[in-house]
Amino acid sequence: MKAVIIGAGIGGIATSIRLAKKGYDVEVFEQNSYPGGKLSVFEQDGFRFDAGPSLFTLPELVDDLVALQEENSHIKFPYKKLDESCRYFWEDGKKLTAYTKPEKFGDEVEKVLGVPSEVIVNYIKKAEFKYEKSAKIFLEKSLHKTSTFLSKEILPALLNIYKFDLFESMNQVNESQLKDPKLVQLFNRFATYNGSDPYQAPGILTSIANLELNRGTFYPEAGMYQITDILCEVAKSLGVNFNFNAGVEKIEVDNNKATGIYQNGKRIPADLVVSNMDIYPTYKRLLADQKQPEAILNQERSSSALIFYWGINRGFSELGLHNIFFSDDYQKEFHHIFKSKTIAADPTIYVNITSKHTPSDAPEGMENWFVMVNVPSNDGQDWDQLIPEIKASVLVKLSRILGADVTNHIITESILEPRTIESKTSSYQGALYGSSSNNRYSAFLRHPNFHQKIKGLYFSGGSVHPGGGIPLCLLSAKIIDDLSPEVK
Repeated sequence: MKAVIIGAGIGGIATSIRLAKKGYDVEVFEQNSYPGGKLSVFEQDGFRFDAGPSLFTLPELVDDLVALQEENSHIKFPYKKLDESCRYFWEDGKKLTAYTKPEKFGDEVEKVLGVPSEVIVNYIKKAEFKYEKSAKIFLEKSLHKTSTFLSKEILPALLNIYKFDLFESMNQVNESQLKDPKLVQLFNRFATYNGSDPYQAPGILTSIANLELNRGTFYPEAGMYQITDILCEVAKSLGVNFNFNAGVEKIEVDNNKATGIYQNGKRIPADLVVSNMDIYPTYKRLLADQKQPEAILNQERSSSALIFYWGINRGFSELGLHNIFFSDDYQKEFHHIFKSKTIAADPTIYVNITSKHTPSDAPEGMENWFVMVNVPSNDGQDWDQLIPEIKASVLVKLSRILGADVTNHIITESILEPRTIESKTSSYQGALYGSSSNNRYSAFLRHPNFHQKIKGLYFSGGSVHPGGGIPLCLLSAKIIDDLSPEVK
């Protein structure tokens, strides 16, 4: 049986591995000249930059895929667990290192902020509880199949649903449990992991903290792109055929059955079709002659990003792999993003520096900075005016807090913004995670991993269930594996 996958994003690659292992003859078609989608890489003037996702959690999901390699292969995926997850900086001079062991992080919080250590330990225990009780249902299975709600995991989840904080916002939960404004801001930040607003998103998303601060933060030996690289090797070991510079024009449907695709005007027949493309262009371009699920397609978009890739000609010892420079008014910042559809004058800044762990990513004595600001999806804003304004604000803020004129140390630069995110990855409006999760019913409102009317048509990646980010994209592939028919 032949399976065709549209898009070689991380979800598409993972799906190709699982279907190939299942016995399908798998062919992947990717519009770009490289795999990975947002999880890609580039080099410039001696600096290597991971272009997209920079945080690595739940490495066992990658390990599971590597274990599916052809039995005579010897593909290994080296990575290490990090002692710290992130370094946080505030305008008043306070600095806090978040460690990946709750007790150690609690001691740091008590030392720096004067908040008892047990406040952090108890908070992360609750986050762990919410994650462990809900993940089997909300993340690892289809929410659009009756069998999910008849599974053995459903009863414990239902018995504990009142503890999931579904009817409070993340901010309300954090203010209630943490109280200290800096801690509330720090834990509100986890809403950005799926492009949402902590002042609107449901409190169950506080469970995200469990992944980074309890399960752990990890780093692939050669950087984030190694995930793409290794999984492509695994896929090829199983006979998956990748076609690059090969955009797809249409998904063929005959008698409510997906029967193939059209690529460069040529019909390619298939028994099963998977779209790893964003759900919006999948329907608007590839399924234009089919009924459109307008309610799903018109949901509020997640946030996007403005990223500056800077080659810095010196080292900054006070910075780690992950660094956050907070704004003074977090609520105002999110109001700008989701209500005003613009960017606050004082945005929170994320700086990722992989050369801290992979020195070859930058020339000796220098650093490769991935500098990101959360911004709204592209809704017609004047980005040509906004980008230089935000760049100037970012440079002033970083220079002030670090006590050095960062501008004078930038020797090379590249920029990624909502318009180029959309053109490079087909993410509608440049939204990083498809729709936002600013609604307690968001998990149920995402498009399912299968088409409910067209047999043999499936969907993977960050714009469909269970959501965006590397772990959830990998889980979307597992769900397709569970749903797709056995090879005859």
